[in-house]
Amino acid sequence: MDFNIKDETSKLNVVMLGIATDMGKKPVLQKCYDPKSIENILNGTYPKEKDCIQELNLLKNIFEKYGVKVIQPKNIVGVNQIFTRDISFVIEDKLIIPNIIDDRMQEINGMNDFLFSVDKKNIINVPDNIFIEGGDVILHNDYIFIGYSDDYDFKKYKVARTNKKGVDYIQELFPHKKIISFQLNKSDDDPYKNALHLDCCFQPIGKDMAILCPDGFKKDKDVSFLFDFFGKENIITINRNQMYQMYSNVFSISNDLIISEENFSSLNHELSKRGFKVETVKYSEISKMSGLLRCSTMPLKREG
Repeated sequence: MDFNIKDETSKLNVVMLGIATDMGKKPVLQKCYDPKSIENILNGTYPKEKDCIQELNLLKNIFEKYGVKVIQPKNIVGVNQIFTRDISFVIEDKLIIPNIIDDRMQEINGMNDFLFSVDKKNIINVPDNIFIEGGDVILHNDYIFIGYSDDYDFKKYKVARTNKKGVDYIQELFPHKKIISFQLNKSDDDPYKNALHLDCCFQPIGKDMAILCPDGFKKDKDVSFLFDFFGKENIITINRNQMYQMYSNVFSISNDLIISEENFSSLNHELSKRGFKVETVKYSEISKMSGLLRCSTMPLKREG
């Protein structure tokens, strides 16, 4: 298979979608690595497997409605394989397999059959001590936006997934790209103060617009940069509570077609007002694990 990903919004041809089959029992608190999952375990509202399967199938139906080819990992019993964005991501014609936390390494095995179909020269395995996850990497034509944590935060927080070495590594791999990096706010305890990945607080939409939550960023200058880059009039600003609900984690099938969660009424109205066609889907159970639409999808090929 050949890859082609240069942005977040060009017409989608092929995507890898996560699966929830045999995702295992509710994890113990010690095995949770984000505050939103912990919150739902403590509240007795952690999602059930059958509900996650149903939501993923609803999303799959939307992709197939628009002629998108859907590839899914091979099922591994007892492993949560919903969030494919974390375990690999594509930049241009390269599939990048990052270092992820040890408890999630089995998820990569679910991709083995797929990887056999890929030319090895197009697969890049990130070296040890370099950490970067797909949710922190956002492509925008000549630019690559990357969310990261400095050395202090990376050592302090379990929810810090990308370090400065990860940013530098992407720059080395793609020297022709303009890399813009942003430090994100992190919290192991408060889901309202934690931007797990960059796409939890920011994402480009259309050709020149974006969804942005300033509360996700550690430095005001980074927020100012994005307002200047896109233009304030082209940004849909969301608040901390909406970041918690994952408003920015929508998914674009094309420049004018966006998949969004059905309960995001204010966002969906605003998107429609700005000329987007919005396909809504129930995804509220999966969101309880700190992931939404972009997190559970890994685009492999877009036009352009």
